[in-house]
Amino acid sequence: MTFPTTRLRRLRQSDAVRRQVRETHVHPNELVLPVFVREGIDEPVAITSLPGLYQHTLDSIRGVVTEAAELGVGGIMLFGVPEQRDAEGSGAIDPEGILNRAIRVVAEEAGDAITVQADLCLDEFTDHGHCGVLDSRGRVDNDRTLAIYNEMAVVQAASGAEIIGMSGMMDGQIGAARTALDRAGHDDAILLAYSAKYASALFGPFREAVDSQLKGDRKTYQLDPANRREGMLETLLDLEEGADIVMVKPATMYLDVLADVAAESTRPVWAYHVSGEYAMIEAAAANGWIDRDRMVDEAILSIKRAGADAILTYYATEVARRLRG
Repeated sequence: MTFPTTRLRRLRQSDAVRRQVRETHVHPNELVLPVFVREGIDEPVAITSLPGLYQHTLDSIRGVVTEAAELGVGGIMLFGVPEQRDAEGSGAIDPEGILNRAIRVVAEEAGDAITVQADLCLDEFTDHGHCGVLDSRGRVDNDRTLAIYNEMAVVQAASGAEIIGMSGMMDGQIGAARTALDRAGHDDAILLAYSAKYASALFGPFREAVDSQLKGDRKTYQLDPANRREGMLETLLDLEEGADIVMVKPATMYLDVLADVAAESTRPVWAYHVSGEYAMIEAAAANGWIDRDRMVDEAILSIKRAGADAILTYYATEVARRLRG
């Protein structure tokens, strides 16, 4: 018999050896927890399509922040769910709007233990559910929307947001917001560009979480799922405009795009493990089809392996708890 001279199984023979030669590691500080804060409720409200997740009150969010910080989670990304909406999304620029109030509460609670991040988009605040204001023909008006984004950025920074998540996918949004922030004296505010954000079916549960009023779709401003090179182009443009961090969203079905961006970007690269990805794991686990915890850890590990420096995930505190033993 001829025996193999290269025996790769030597490095797989025990858990101790596997840990020693492991190429990719996830640290709790590389995880960011997205959280929903809803106006007009007295206690947290369960999100049915996202089992285990809630719309929080301004009081209950404090406990979420404390737990995340104690577990070493890197940041909290805030989304606001207002009681009232209008065509212009005016609640987004109101300093007393639910999102800006939540930023102040979380900033007070977090101190220096965890980064305070805020979503900058109009979709939660408009009565039509689009990420920008509409023109007379019902199309999203890019440049009018930028003017509102600029106001949002300044209000969010003034409220205490350290990282502003530019998720609306308007052309020129990073450069416009950077200029507005600098002029208002917030030149230390960090811009997280949702650079390669695709028009994905995976956002469905999120729309329940923010009580979205969306009519139609977002295919005219979010990326076509068929386009890999365009994701890289969007990223390069955001970097040119001054993005501090770039992001790919969704994550696991776009690992090729994530790997492209990670190979080229000179700035940190993040990825968002979105609501549909969470919901699919939970549904499969509920039916007994997968080992839930292993699947969660594998999903997060795959995103890190593809090149993400940090990951937004609804599993952030759970994964952090397992990583810390």
